[in-house]
Amino acid sequence: MNKVETFGGWLQQSLLFVKLAPWLWGGYTVFVGVFLTIGKVSMALGVLGAVACLFVGVGVSKYIDMRYSGQTNQPVSWAINKSLPLALLAGVGIMLCWFAFMVFANLLSGEYSKILDFFLQLDFSDIHLKRRSVREITSWLYDYATVALMFTLLMLCTLGNWFSYPLMLFQDYSWSRAKSLGKSTLATRKKALYNMLGFIFFEALMCGSLTPLLTPVLYMLTSTLMYVSYKNLFEIKA
Repeated sequence: MNKVETFGGWLQQSLLFVKLAPWLWGGYTVFVGVFLTIGKVSMALGVLGAVACLFVGVGVSKYIDMRYSGQTNQPVSWAINKSLPLALLAGVGIMLCWFAFMVFANLLSGEYSKILDFFLQLDFSDIHLKRRSVREITSWLYDYATVALMFTLLMLCTLGNWFSYPLMLFQDYSWSRAKSLGKSTLATRKKALYNMLGFIFFEALMCGSLTPLLTPVLYMLTSTLMYVSYKNLFEIKA
């Protein structure tokens, strides 16, 4: 992998991961798609799971890279187990932030009963599924997931930076050190970051309205972009 520092280069390299391990990349994407449906039963578990899937995907992307370069013969479960604890910790933090914003909004609107719906909402009724197209059903299933992705990236870039998670996962940095190093690294590469975030947000909006079935693909692509951009700036020497 040649070192690049532009969004276009990162996107091109990320798409190559589909060719490197199509079954693994696609298989994890399908798993994400199935797992994200939990948000229709519990928004709390849905947000937690969405964040965990996003960040575990970064570890899976690293695993694909290592397998292709012959650096490991471990099964994919090894990469998932390595990534999961930190991903769950991040998921809990994002879920609590989401809950805090939701409580504040419901208190202002006087809709107090909706606060408990965050933890359990048995909403699988005929009104949602009868005579609906595949696009309408998947839009109903994943409507929260696209918002969760954008919310996660906003919180990540506000409280840390784009590289906080991979630096903590792959180099054992503390949150504060990863935040500081990530921000200094991005200081001269803001255009690439903004282009990447703009692309992800645009695709999230498209998934939320026109192509909801591609929501799991966007999650895995975002994970791959996070790993590829991290590797180019922190692991590949000029």
